[in-house]
Amino acid sequence: MGKKLSGMALEELWQLFPVFLTGHKACWADWYREEETSLKKILSEEGIVRISHIGSTSIPGIWAKPIIDILVEAGGCNFGRITEILVGNGYLLMAKEEGRMSFNKGYTENGFAEKVYHVHVRHAGDNDELYFRDYLAEHPEVAAEYERMKIRLWKKYEHDRDGYTNAKNGFVSQYTGLAKELYGNCYDRK
Repeated sequence: MGKKLSGMALEELWQLFPVFLTGHKACWADWYREEETSLKKILSEEGIVRISHIGSTSIPGIWAKPIIDILVEAGGCNFGRITEILVGNGYLLMAKEEGRMSFNKGYTENGFAEKVYHVHVRHAGDNDELYFRDYLAEHPEVAAEYERMKIRLWKKYEHDRDGYTNAKNGFVSQYTGLAKELYGNCYDRK
């Protein structure tokens, strides 16, 4: 499965895995907790500092892509070893750059599985998503504005995930900055 998906052209992947949004589902928190438990178990010896539910599925009440985003912060870790473990446990490495890796699970040759995960592995402290998540959770009017923007972008970028993400970047950066001012530059909340 992984080899077939990784061998597909980007346009083919976007057709098979379009951007789509759905109303918030209470089960997303349960899906996160299940995967968090699994990640803690399989990565127990890899210096994991924090595992967090991020992305729109972590923000109460807003529409989201039904994909559970998880941030894994690792301290003094061996990214090669983490890659081996995650790939060996059904994740597909989708992107890798200095100090950051992204893995997907729940992508099949026929489209999305029932439960889909994106796991973002970073060095401890590379966690801007936590600021954004908490700011939106504590400011429902901003969360509603974000939801409206995402719904507007949905059909325009249905088959262009990069375009969809890039179109949201300004909003995300603005409110992440405000959150850092409000919460301080040291994120120690869980």
